[in-house]
Parts: sequence; C-alpha cells; structure tokens
Amino acid sequence: MQSNPTGAASFTIALANEEATRRLAVDLANLLAPGDFVALAGDLGAGKTTLVRAMIGHLAGDAAIEVPSPTFTLVQTYELPKFPLVHADLYRVSGPGELAELGIDDLAGAVVVMEWPDRAADALPADRIDIALALGPEHELERRVAHIAGQGAAAARVAHLAALYRFLHEEGYEAAERKRIAGDASSRSYERLTANGRSLIVMNWPAKPDGPPVKRGLPYSAIAHLAEDVKAFIALAQGLRERGFSAPNIYAADCEAGLVVLEDLGAELMVAGDPPRPVMERYGRAADLLVALHGLDLPAVLPIAPKVEYPLPGYDLDAFLIEAELLVDWYLPHRGGAASAEARAHFQSLWRDALRPVLEAPKTWVLRDFHSPNLLWLDAREGVAKVGLLDFQDAVLGPAAYDLASLLQDARVDVPEEAEIALFGRYVGARRHADPGFDAIAFARLYATLAAQRATKILGIFARLDRRDLKPQYLRHMPRVWHYLRRALAHPALEALDGWYRRNVPPPE
Repeated sequence: MQSNPTGAASFTIALANEEATRRLAVDLANLLAPGDFVALAGDLGAGKTTLVRAMIGHLAGDAAIEVPSPTFTLVQTYELPKFPLVHADLYRVSGPGELAELGIDDLAGAVVVMEWPDRAADALPADRIDIALALGPEHELERRVAHIAGQGAAAARVAHLAALYRFLHEEGYEAAERKRIAGDASSRSYERLTANGRSLIVMNWPAKPDGPPVKRGLPYSAIAHLAEDVKAFIALAQGLRERGFSAPNIYAADCEAGLVVLEDLGAELMVAGDPPRPVMERYGRAADLLVALHGLDLPAVLPIAPKVEYPLPGYDLDAFLIEAELLVDWYLPHRGGAASAEARAHFQSLWRDALRPVLEAPKTWVLRDFHSPNLLWLDAREGVAKVGLLDFQDAVLGPAAYDLASLLQDARVDVPEEAEIALFGRYVGARRHADPGFDAIAFARLYATLAAQRATKILGIFARLDRRDLKPQYLRHMPRVWHYLRRALAHPALEALDGWYRRNVPPPE
C-alpha cells in the first residue's frame, strides 16, 4: 500500500438510531474506491460490524446479504460489483507475524475494512479513512457517536461528506429520508429527499481534478467544454425557467461544495414498455420544445447571482473533433483495432470539411444531452412545459440541429426510422411556419452531420466507460448507436466520411 499524505479532514456525527447508522454506512460506501483502506475502531458493542454489514449490503445491492463477523475467521472477502471488499477483524491477532499471514497487502484493487486497527497500528497505510464509533450514554442505548477522518489522499472525499452533512443540516434536511437515485455516467450523484411529505432532489457534484492533458496541454473536459461545477447547472436552470421551460427550481445551493437542492420533477418517462419505446405524443412535445427554444433570441451570458455570471462556451471545431476522436482512441481498440497516423489524419480532415457548414450555422443554446434519460413527462403542465429538463449543465452555443439529432437518434432507446422522419418533419414544418425563410434542405444536412458526429462520439464514450471506468453496462447500447451512425452517414454530403468508416471501423460485436 502506497503512502501519499496530502493532509487530513475529519468530522463527528451523532447517530440517534439504527436508521442514522444505516444512512452513514451508505454515505461511506459511496465514498469508497478500489484500493481504499478503512480503519474501523470502537469498543465491543459499539456497532462496528453493524456498520460494515450495512456498507456491504449497499454495495452489493442486497440489504439481506449474509455478512458474518470475521472475529474467528479473521478475514472475509466479498466480490462486489464495483470492487472486492475485504472485511478483517484483528481482535484475536496477537502479533505482527500473524498479521502478515492474513495476506491483506496482496489484494490489489480491493477495499479493506479493518476492525480493531490498533492491533496493526504500525502497518496502517497513510492514505485511509478512520472511523471511530463510541457508545452513547447509558440512558440512550441505541445512540452512537461516529468520528470520521480522512487521511492523506482520502481527506478530500471525507471533507466533501462533511460538507454534505453540514449543508443538509443548515438547510433543514438533516432528518429527511434519503434514497439514492440511479445516476448517469458522470461523477454526479443524486438522492431523493422526503421531508414533511415533500419530495426534493439533492445533486451532489464534488469537484474533480482535471484529467491528463490530451492536446495543447489541455484535458479532454476543457477542449470539449464540459461544465466544471454546479454554477453552469444553476445558470441554465434559471435561464430555461425564465423562458417558460420546465427545468427544476433551485431551492438551495452550496456552489463551493457542489451541492444543490432541486425541485423533484417526478419519474414519469418519455418512453414506455419493455423494452422501452418512445411515446410519440411525448417525443412530439419534446420536438415542439426545441422549436420554441430555437425561435428565441438567447443570450450568450447568464446571471447566477448578483455580479456573478456564466458565459456559455461555443461549440467550436476543437470540441467537435475531440469528441469524434473518441472513436479512434477508444472504440477501435475496443474492437481490437487501431488507426494508423495516416488514417487518423484523414479522419480529422474529413470531419473538418464536414463540419464547416455546422460552424457557419446560426447559434442557439445546445443542451447537448437532450434525450430520454434526461427528459421527464409532466402531464399536469401545459404546452412545452410538459417536458421536464435535466442534465443540461454542459450546454453550449451551437447549431440547432444537434439537440434534434440527440432526441431522434436516442442512444438509449430505439427510435424507428419512420418515427424519426415524422418527428423531423414536425420540427421542420414548425420552423418553416414561424420563418418562411427557414432552409429545410440545409438543415437536413446539418442534422445528418451532427447525428453522425454524435453517434461517433457515443461509440467512443461507451467503449471508454467499459475499459477505463469499468462500466460495461453501456456496451449493450452500441448496436443501436451503430445503426444510427449508418443511417446518418447515408446522407450524400457525408459520402467521403462514409467511405472512411466502411474501410476502418468494424461494427459492434
């Protein structure tokens, strides 16, 4: 275990009952990453094993999983979806020789949770999470007090958890029931709060260090203009709501900690069935929303607070190209191939030519992920307000056709070609009705180009999620995205690009 001390952070929390202990266990489980070490101290009966059981149950997705105390076996190992977890109990360990025989140091990538860590004080890694549980007063037998400390590289994560508890306390949600919501492919996480019969959403977006430089000394996120913090979300949410669109209301925010309490727009989706299919009425209303949005004169800078503004970045050539190159960097290796330097240069040149009309097109707000996972159906509202909007923090100034392609070539849901054509016609017809000068033929070319660029990017992202982030569940969507890509590349203006893909890019398995 490597040591890389970078400071420390700590906090203390009172656990009034078993439910509070369970909530702490879930929060701690969500902190963990492969290779972490947790030192869990406390007297007999302080609740150490109860805490570990709740952590393992959460990570396993099975609250009823059997988690015996390892007091006699010393070590129990659990193969969990995200990483192996080793639960060690050193209560019966008598010396360093016996500790070495456990073989904990040989479990690369595993999370280690060690009870009675004082038995191994000299062997504890500098980078770790320390948890100390203490019993409450005799007249409060269920009450516990937990002291959490992050040492070294774990300090930032513990500090963020402390900030979450402080935020919930200050906003009056400390005792609210919290339930984690399945998140997206990002570093953000979401919880549904229930307090006094009211449901709210907490978005938790901790700051992340920049990734490695990929071009000109800049990380991918900077070149692709991905939002860095919650200020982008707050600015866009306010801007959309002011214009009559159903973005969530913001009830509280700590921009520095990356925490926001949002309006809960519910869980009614734009799709139905198994497998899910588009509900055409709802997709039609989403297309109408884009017509309404693209008919507005929209600002390039949005206010967040008095004297605080957020400038929307432009969807420039570098951003389009770095996204498209994900196919070369991640999808081709995923399929066991690679592009030569000559093939890559030709790929870049073809995309520069194809994107020239895109870059010259009028600019609007591009919400960028305008598809079924980020849209909700609000039946009680009217008009385009029936479509609830989520996950728009990466919005940029760019071509209107991008979001329409995102909707009609939905990476998570099969949109039949006849449905795509009908909805495309609905959008174009409405734009031409509002503006007789609207050029439908030029727009169709932009649409095909951007649909091809987006499908190219998504194939690369899904391959990267599998290989780098250990999230293979996205691979099942690849055949759908490949079908969309072939559909888009059939446009005559993309003939040269189509030829490159046919020569160099194999279909998904």
